[in-house]
Formats: sequence, C-alpha cells, structure tokens
Amino acid sequence: MIRMVFATVAALAGIVFAGVALAPAPAKAYEAPWCAVTSKGNGNAYWDCQYASIEQCQPHVVGGDRGWCNPNPSFIAGPADHRPPAKRRARPS
Repeated sequence: MIRMVFATVAALAGIVFAGVALAPAPAKAYEAPWCAVTSKGNGNAYWDCQYASIEQCQPHVVGGDRGWCNPNPSFIAGPADHRPPAKRRARPS
C-alpha cells in the first residue's frame, strides 16, 4: 500500500513538473524611452512607446498620425555602463 501511494505521488509530481517546465514563458512587453502620442478625439490619446530615440519617433508622428513625441513616463533605463575615468598624463613642462 505504501509503495502504491509513493508511486502515485511521484507520478503526480512528475506530471506537475513537466507541465511547469514545458509551459511557455510569459511574453514581455517592449518598452522604449520615447513614445508617439496621438490624439484619438474626446480627450483620448494613444501612446505608442516603441521608439529608442526622438529621431525614430518623429517620422511616425509627422508622416501619419498627428501628435507629438514624448519621453515614456514608465520607462526605467538599465544600469549605465560604468567606465573608470581616462587616465590623464602630466604635460611636460
């Protein structure tokens, strides 16, 4: 009887583990530092936040939807590259 209970628990654990291991990872939304903001009327605005620079955003706003480019209020930049300052050499006198 104990062997049957142990075998059942082991089989269920294997099924649960396989289900978790094979489950697809959740999709991550791409957030960029610049948004094209377009007016949809009635005070509604659509924020399209997929632009890495204001230069990438401007053609979308000027060429198609009328609006403006705005910094993404929810964008959190990653850690900046920290480089030690360049060594300065003494000038010969």
